[in-house]
Amino acid sequence: MTGLDALTRTVAPPADPVDGHGDWAGVEARLGVRLPADYRLLAETYGRGEFCDYLYLRTPFRTNPHNGLEWYDGLVVWGGTMDADRLCWRPEGDPDAWPVVIVGRGTGREEHALTTSRFVAEWVTGRLRSAVLEDMEPDLAPWFNAFRPRAHRCLRLSEGSRPYGERLRILRDVLAPTLDRGSWESGDGAHGQDHFATADTDWQLTYDRSHPHQIRVSFPPGDRAAARDRLFAAVRLMGCTVLEITTVRGAPLADWDAGEDEPEAEPETELKAEAEPQAEPLPKAEPETELKAEAEPQAEPLPKAKPEPESE
Repeated sequence: MTGLDALTRTVAPPADPVDGHGDWAGVEARLGVRLPADYRLLAETYGRGEFCDYLYLRTPFRTNPHNGLEWYDGLVVWGGTMDADRLCWRPEGDPDAWPVVIVGRGTGREEHALTTSRFVAEWVTGRLRSAVLEDMEPDLAPWFNAFRPRAHRCLRLSEGSRPYGERLRILRDVLAPTLDRGSWESGDGAHGQDHFATADTDWQLTYDRSHPHQIRVSFPPGDRAAARDRLFAAVRLMGCTVLEITTVRGAPLADWDAGEDEPEAEPETELKAEAEPQAEPLPKAEPETELKAEAEPQAEPLPKAKPEPESE
């Protein structure tokens, strides 16, 4: 079984990958190297996005300034993490045998003799041993988020008579099938969040146990009416009423359709790392093709909004 076979059996690819297809010959000519065949299939299958809100996959087709492959200190960068680690190849010998190199932010380097797909598959299943990367959260089924434009809404609700656990069950039943994406609870149990997504429509939700409690949702803009209808139906069954509708940043809206959708910021990955001296690219690389990372304010990824110790 190839690494990509193992990965697709574990993590469902998006139906419409973002920036997954383009002129591979032109990309390789600009970079001055042939890219691994495994990576080309991985990029075409998943496109630009993130695995489990942590590991970010780039593709070379730049419809967004955060996307693309680049040279860094003699390595070729193909991804990153939310901790600003770079995921790279050491481009020596046969491209199909290039190892994955993790360049940690302040934690040195680590090399894995794995194809790109196998590396990702090992990480999402918890089998990769790394002193640099965070581990996949235990007891969660891994997922992939395509980086595409999303609309955001927050519904602040009345308490109602049902306990929180029952309200959450009703909400997920109405939106079924859904996939777990983690949860958080304060030590005294008074506050908490449950993160999940719809499996068929790729809506991402957080049910927040704040007072008043609230549902935050992000969805493809074309699903605006469907998201409204299903969520309001769920709220009625939960025995609650909608007290207020707001934007992702808390600005009140007159109704669900009011206001402009706020663009979703991309995770900064290694772009937020402090500037470091850049080594000259290998002789075949063309310097003018290197990406110029620009730091931007980091937006909280939605709907998974865990409190900090802490895309369109």
